[in-house]
Amino acid sequence: MIKAIVFDMGGVIVRLDMDRCISNFKKLAGFEDIEEYLDRFHQKGFISDLEEGKTTPEDFDRECLRHSRPGTTAETVRYCFCSLLDGVEEDSVELIRSLRGRYDLYVLSNNNPISRAYFCDMLKARGMDPDEVFKEQFYSYEMRMLKPAREMFECVIGRIGAKREEILFIDDAADNVEAAAAAGITTLWLRPGMDIAAEVEKKLAE
Repeated sequence: MIKAIVFDMGGVIVRLDMDRCISNFKKLAGFEDIEEYLDRFHQKGFISDLEEGKTTPEDFDRECLRHSRPGTTAETVRYCFCSLLDGVEEDSVELIRSLRGRYDLYVLSNNNPISRAYFCDMLKARGMDPDEVFKEQFYSYEMRMLKPAREMFECVIGRIGAKREEILFIDDAADNVEAAAAAGITTLWLRPGMDIAAEVEKKLAE
């Protein structure tokens, strides 16, 4: 029996527009090699370091500006960075509403303090305060580790306090799902076009 449901953020609760983000970095900031650092599922280099809590948002600004055309501001590179987030997935928001009170809900995300603030504002605009909806939010930059590391899932299992098989983890990245399954967690790999509510109900009925 599932007792806890853990949602990834990007690609599950929030839509991602990688093409727009990359285009903005190139056009607005002149950051031509941004694709060496940005990836839909796992970031690289200094952006990965930001998500792992190894660097600060100010370090991120400085490194972005080093790659950008002269005259670019920190506000511009942050705007470009956060243009990756393309609004909430309405189906996911409605699912979370329906599950609240029936299950303990959590977020587990490779994330950083810049994107997290945008994510929280997006949910609050839909009448959902993440601090109230989710029993706990697990962010990579605070935990100082990244999915799909096994130790990250082990830490989450311990903090939730349920049996592994009683935890349902939902993610859109196959390697994250595989790592969670290897740790004994019940998983749902959310792929494009899937009906998240229907798929979750199937898992809950198993």
